[in-house]
Amino acid sequence: MVKENKEFAPSTQELASVISEGIIRPAIGLVANYSDSSETRFFLTPESCGLLSNDFRILMETKAASDINYGDEEYVEYGAEIVTRKEALKADLVLSFLPLKIADVKKMRKGATMICTSGDRMYEREYISALLECGITTICLDYVLSHNDEAVFANALDEIDGRTSIFYAAEALSYLGNGCGILLAGVAGTCPREVLIIGEGSRVHYAAKTALALGAQVTLMDNDVSALQVAQSECGERLVTCAIQPKILTDKVSRADVIILDSCTRSFEFPKKLSLAMRKDVYFLDLNATSPSVSVPRTVAKAISIPLINFLNDMALKNGVENLIALTPGVQGAVVTYRGQLVNRLIGSCLSIPSTDLRMMFTDPN
Repeated sequence: MVKENKEFAPSTQELASVISEGIIRPAIGLVANYSDSSETRFFLTPESCGLLSNDFRILMETKAASDINYGDEEYVEYGAEIVTRKEALKADLVLSFLPLKIADVKKMRKGATMICTSGDRMYEREYISALLECGITTICLDYVLSHNDEAVFANALDEIDGRTSIFYAAEALSYLGNGCGILLAGVAGTCPREVLIIGEGSRVHYAAKTALALGAQVTLMDNDVSALQVAQSECGERLVTCAIQPKILTDKVSRADVIILDSCTRSFEFPKKLSLAMRKDVYFLDLNATSPSVSVPRTVAKAISIPLINFLNDMALKNGVENLIALTPGVQGAVVTYRGQLVNRLIGSCLSIPSTDLRMMFTDPN
């Protein structure tokens, strides 16, 4: 049984929902990205709103989807209602790609749910305090695991970031990107360009596979051999893998036309002195500092919409957020705050704030 928190239990008047043919449809609020940020990504396309309209009422802030080049009228065609930001923030579920700012959190209905991706705000004490004060349940989609333990949302973003990083590089080497006018792939009589990728995980795997598909010569370096073995298996024999060693790293950096940097298996900081060894016209991209997918937000919306529809349909099938969390282990690990309590141990440890074991909140005392 779910332990009831009466302080944040919404009244009938507070529920931002509509009764249609005897069915209560919870309201989903879609809000626009902040104008003072570089974020462009958005969760739902018009078609995906149409697929959700039987179970949910879609309240979209006017012009919220402008970053993905869809107009309000296209969402209206699929059953969405165009409202003010204030009205969208009062929905039962508020969808924002990045976590809402504190001022907007305070405008949400007490006890409502925010669905977003993780971000630096989640590690700010003042921000967590605001979520707890308002009794907000926060679910970070990039932490959600599917029924077969796949991080479907994180994987989709990683694939787009990894693939897009190589298209960034290809353009940067050409005249279009103010480069010296060379092709990433080799052609008859010329050598392919050398791409050096440093890091581990699906994002670098997709970058490597894309560069290989374009005909580049690709080397992947990491400080863990087992991770390199996984990469070799994922990307094929054409991928050159190499453990990070000072002399080899310096040699690879000095010859690379493109360098893509990401997090390594073990702590690693790219030596600043190696910038002196780089080619003058090298293209360097740090995936820890930027998300290339912000340049293709419509692709992100199309890719994210599919698993998000499944996620929300599962919520409707299980009759609400509480039951979804209680009955779905893959969602429990994605919950940061739950109805006035911090339930993420890592964030609690970082901020020295007590956290609660979410599983204990769903135990039957009998």
